[in-house]
Amino acid sequence: MKVLYAIQGTGNGHLSRARDIVPILQKKVDLDILVSGVQADVKLPFDIKYQLQGMSFIFGKKGGVDLWKTVKNSDFNKFRKEMSKINIKQYDLVINDFEPLSAWAAKLNNVPCVSMSHQAAVKAKESPKPKKKDFIGERILKRYAPTDTYYGFHFKKYNSHIFTPVIRKEIRDLNPVHGDHYTVYLPAYGDKKLIKFFHQFTDINWQVFSKHTQNTYKNGNVTIEPIDNKSFIKSFEICTGMICGAGFETPAEALYLKKKLLVVPMKNQYEQQCNACALLELGIPVIKKLKDKHIQIVHEWISKEQHIPVEYADETEEIIDLILSKYAYL
Repeated sequence: MKVLYAIQGTGNGHLSRARDIVPILQKKVDLDILVSGVQADVKLPFDIKYQLQGMSFIFGKKGGVDLWKTVKNSDFNKFRKEMSKINIKQYDLVINDFEPLSAWAAKLNNVPCVSMSHQAAVKAKESPKPKKKDFIGERILKRYAPTDTYYGFHFKKYNSHIFTPVIRKEIRDLNPVHGDHYTVYLPAYGDKKLIKFFHQFTDINWQVFSKHTQNTYKNGNVTIEPIDNKSFIKSFEICTGMICGAGFETPAEALYLKKKLLVVPMKNQYEQQCNACALLELGIPVIKKLKDKHIQIVHEWISKEQHIPVEYADETEEIIDLILSKYAYL
């Protein structure tokens, strides 16, 4: 069975999850890999058949997606040309992690395409959503990477097609302890903004992983480090708590490691607004922005214990077997 595994390359979560999924798929099928998107800091240690630009959301430095840069960098003619580079008809199945090129190519050529992603779970009607409707955000989530059916990952099993998170082996193998620092990963904020905000917590050591620096430097109680998977995991293992965006993988890993967690969802990013609702239901504090009016919330979070019991069993191979079994007749 020849399968294309297509991965969204914007952000690090999709590629981090793929590190565990690819070896399982390679054991079971004749596999090609496609990655599209920019702004990821994680690299895959596998041969990639198609490395494409696709259509990506661009992070800004003020807490959200930079919509102007996102639109400016969206070249629909190039999108069509890149889509034509994929020899989609050779595949019996496309397994899609919110990747638009392969999804649209499969749709236009009647090739079976299954979503295996967090976004698939977010758009399910049973999953938590903000009270205020975001019609554009909902439409993007539904139309960005259309597939025939879905198997999703979320913080809870909201329906029978939704599973708990894929916790990568690197995280499962850790021995977490509570050290003397807090780890921060907020890629949509610039370093100056982060330093100014976290300076106000003078008795706390902050290790901030930044997309906007190439070198490690220290400013008072804030250490800024470039994003490096090995350094980030080490910091994560021994931190007392984590402050991050309301993405999926990092909050899920923090819950799995029983780390204190506080999230700051990106502006103009509907998926993160949905995730924030789900995390709030679990008891995780959410602040909209790094503003002075939220300082007290962060102080209270630092001073209190946090116990959010989760059971994230390793179901990855089981889910892949379930998907492949549906198309075994091909």
